[in-house]
Amino acid sequence: MSEPTPAPAPALIPAAAPAHVLILGGTTESRRLAERLYGDGRLRVTSSLAGRVARPVPPPGDVRIGGFGGAEGLARWLREQRVDALIDATHPFAGTISRNAAHAAALTHVPLLSLRRPSWVPVAGDDWHPVGSLARAAEKLIALRSARVFLTTGRMGLAAFAHLDEMWFLVRSVDAPEPPCPARTDVLLDRGPFTLDGEREILRRHRVDVVVTKDSGGAATAPKLTAAREAGIPVVVVRRPAVPEGVVSVATVEDAVEWLAQLSGDSGGAGFPTAPGRSG
Repeated sequence: MSEPTPAPAPALIPAAAPAHVLILGGTTESRRLAERLYGDGRLRVTSSLAGRVARPVPPPGDVRIGGFGGAEGLARWLREQRVDALIDATHPFAGTISRNAAHAAALTHVPLLSLRRPSWVPVAGDDWHPVGSLARAAEKLIALRSARVFLTTGRMGLAAFAHLDEMWFLVRSVDAPEPPCPARTDVLLDRGPFTLDGEREILRRHRVDVVVTKDSGGAATAPKLTAAREAGIPVVVVRRPAVPEGVVSVATVEDAVEWLAQLSGDSGGAGFPTAPGRSG
């Protein structure tokens, strides 16, 4: 009698690859999110930084620096890197990358979330003047007959104020601004978070009579608003652009973590959809 044919060894079933999460970052919230997700064996975390800050503090996980080449370039990267979820945690005023993210997510069917800190809200005693752009902010400075301006909108977009030759500007930014700038400009290189006492001293020492800011939200740069209210100084506030239509938006890192949990099925969700280019 012939020997029985041995049964074939069972095929090994490879473990599912970690879900790849791409965080479009550069903000405090994006770093905190990367810190929360890093080390979870079910996830591969990549943070993308625009590269506009000379010495960025790298978040944990994989990091890439530089642009993608528009929405099509981002879509190509999502496919090539088999991204399962995309989180736009960029600055509230990074409108171009947010629009590109929405377009790329639609092209690739990658789930997209916007993580955007809440706007600032005026309180009793504030003298705020909301405007829709930096150009409108410059017009408002003329209407307010400003003389000494604390400009806290960053180093980009200073050309909008370059024609205001009669005004003196204190420009605060992380890196040195490039021309065109207002003719009478002093530069203060600093990075938040800022203290209330420090902001009070800046307004007093430089005899500031108006503050210009973008509605960035968050606590790191909010003390200037309190200092201006205490001093009775008007604040020109540039309104932030809207989140692209159809994009889900949350306000906290915890909410973003919960969104990912729902995608992965941890909270009763259906699980991550198959990533572009990844077999199901």
